[in-house]
Formats: sequence, C-alpha cells, structure tokens
Amino acid sequence: MSFNKLSLALVIIGAINWLLIGLFRYDLVAGIFGGQTAAISRVVYTIVGIAGLWCITYLFRDNTARE
Repeated sequence: MSFNKLSLALVIIGAINWLLIGLFRYDLVAGIFGGQTAAISRVVYTIVGIAGLWCITYLFRDNTARE
C-alpha cells in the first residue's frame, strides 16, 4: 500500500470519527483508546492529522499523473 493510499485511508477514518462526534457526540478514537487525553489517543489524532496535511497536496497535484 502506498503512502498516499494509507494517508487517504487515515483521513477517511478521521472524517468518520468527526461524523460520529457531530451526529452522536461520540468520539470513537477516545472510546477505543481510553479518552481524548490518553497517550495512544493523542498519537492516533496526530497521525490522522499528519495524514490530513499530506492529503492537502492532492489539491496541487497534476490530475493526469497516475501512480
């Protein structure tokens, strides 16, 4: 799996988590890893955030190029 696909998958997971927060006030990451302040939750949030920053580059890439 390429880094681009992994990043996109993490961004989608983050988006689903935000959907759950918005609709049901339930943070899935916090629920799985023991709260928003738990170290592992913060690591997951950080990794998803970095993936989101990486995916910003998709806006500036040539759409005709393929991997």
